[in-house]
Amino acid sequence: MDIVFIKQLQVDTVIGVYDWEKTIQQPLFLDLSLTNDQRSAAAADDIKLTLDYAVIAEKVTQLITAQPIELIETVAERVAQMLLAEFATNKVEVTVTKPGAVPKAQTVGVHIVRSRN
Repeated sequence: MDIVFIKQLQVDTVIGVYDWEKTIQQPLFLDLSLTNDQRSAAAADDIKLTLDYAVIAEKVTQLITAQPIELIETVAERVAQMLLAEFATNKVEVTVTKPGAVPKAQTVGVHIVRSRN
């Protein structure tokens, strides 16, 4: 299987468990990988036959910014479920990082892998 990916998609949103975090926007960075056979799209040179990066990025951004979320684990799970439900993929990998969340660490994050049943 082929992999379509987006690296370091920045989404500014309300994220966090602390009261002060619920009043500000903070950046999250997402790495997304979606498995999908790309041979037909490549042969036809037709975007309608592939996974459109712009559409994926827009839908992910809308999902994450629709309402405040406390945990990056929740962000990752919601993104994975949406990608599996709305796009022609059988397996997704989602990494969500939150820079500055832990003093003296560049970033913290979660990486999940989800597949259709």
